Amino acid sequence: MSVRKLKPITPGQRFRVVNNFDEVTTNKPDKSLTVGIKKSGGRNNTGKMTMRYTGGGHKRKYRIIDFKRNKFDVAATVKSVEYDPNRTAFIALLEYADGEKRYIIAPAGIKVGQEVVSGENVNPEPGNAMKLRNVPLGTVISCVELRPGQGAILARSAGSSAQLTSRDGKYAIIKLPSGESRMILVECMAMIGAVSNHDHMLTNSGKAGRSRWLGRRPRTRPVAMNPVDHPMGGGEGRASGGHPRSRNGKPAKGYKTRTKNKASNRYIVSKRK
Repeated sequence: MSVRKLKPITPGQRFRVVNNFDEVTTNKPDKSLTVGIKKSGGRNNTGKMTMRYTGGGHKRKYRIIDFKRNKFDVAATVKSVEYDPNRTAFIALLEYADGEKRYIIAPAGIKVGQEVVSGENVNPEPGNAMKLRNVPLGTVISCVELRPGQGAILARSAGSSAQLTSRDGKYAIIKLPSGESRMILVECMAMIGAVSNHDHMLTNSGKAGRSRWLGRRPRTRPVAMNPVDHPMGGGEGRASGGHPRSRNGKPAKGYKTRTKNKASNRYIVSKRK
């Protein structure tokens, strides 16, 4: 996996850093595993804009991803590694021994022709999926369930990974990408290995138009707004905006907004950094 800096033959390419997509093997998705995706443009069912700075963007098709990995003890062959416009990680197309095809989040280092499997007694190799009670301690994992059978929730983005540090009774203690250590039931599934496309963080879009292609509209600075629009708006001349705060008045930059009596607090062993 590598990135490439373009020669600045246009203003938009001066700072552009692109992904070489070395791991990607095809540019067409499997038709049976894609569905149309409708955009809301940030509007709700009455047409009112409820999410600002959203709209436009290139037309996409959604790839149906198998986050549950619940086809146990059936070997699957990796047919292709593909780009997915709906996520930062790459996806891998699996074909099982019985002919069924499924997409999964591609782990780092996966190759076409490689065999992966999910189940109870499988080898802890990248791409395989198993329950946390069977994963060796210290293993790097990703695509971790939060509740048994729910499907992968944690560590799904490009290059992210968690680590199984210990087990205590019916709970496994996982160190998450944020630095938080959390207890998760040992019956939850996880994929072995880190997520692919770890160089995603090194890319640079180079121009504002590329954000528009992704469906992101320009964001207005709060200090440039009027007092009716934001607590930091208004003032004669170029006012600094006062204390940093959100649109609804909550302080930003260090103010903790997590509920003190949140139900999941008891599962957190150590907080994120």
